[in-house]
Amino acid sequence: MQLIALTGGIASGKSTVGRRLAALGAVRIDADELAREAVAPGSPGLNRVIERFGSQLLDSSGALDRAALGGIVFGDQAALADLNAIVHPEVRRLGQEQISAAVARDGNAVVVYEIPLLVETGGRSSASGFDWDLVVVADAPSETRLERMIALRGMDEQEARRRLANQAGDAERRKIADVIIDTSGTEDHTLEQVDALWKRLSASQ
Repeated sequence: MQLIALTGGIASGKSTVGRRLAALGAVRIDADELAREAVAPGSPGLNRVIERFGSQLLDSSGALDRAALGGIVFGDQAALADLNAIVHPEVRRLGQEQISAAVARDGNAVVVYEIPLLVETGGRSSASGFDWDLVVVADAPSETRLERMIALRGMDEQEARRRLANQAGDAERRKIADVIIDTSGTEDHTLEQVDALWKRLSASQ
């Protein structure tokens, strides 16, 4: 088994990289999806969030009102730290379950763990909870990503810049990278680099 961390800033194109690797044969795990699962109705994670932040965060169906929660933790570092202390361990647990299942199916699996906040949650250190064989960074200049957020996601410029400012810097991500995929050009250019990476991964199996 090869365990690959795939990271990158918001609108960097990491999902394009992850989807291509999955199409080529990798097992793709999305940390954002696991974060939603970690606070799904009936989950231990949601129960702890409600204990900490209050039952007013539940909507009529019993699901977490993520926008309301975001309004509480944005700008409040202590509240954000409390939320992360609840959600991040659950995400790691769910991720490990999926990795174990992939290895049980195929001992030679290439598992790509798509984790936007890799730098923020421990990077290459043991604090991340995983022993990465390779760290891949989808990389595009912040201004390119800003343009994408406005044009493709419909964000206003102020909100887009706030999102960028709340993440680790490009230099921090590059520092932990084994492989950098330049996603600033065309999608074909990005996919060519991903295909080359897959050939490298396949050759080492």
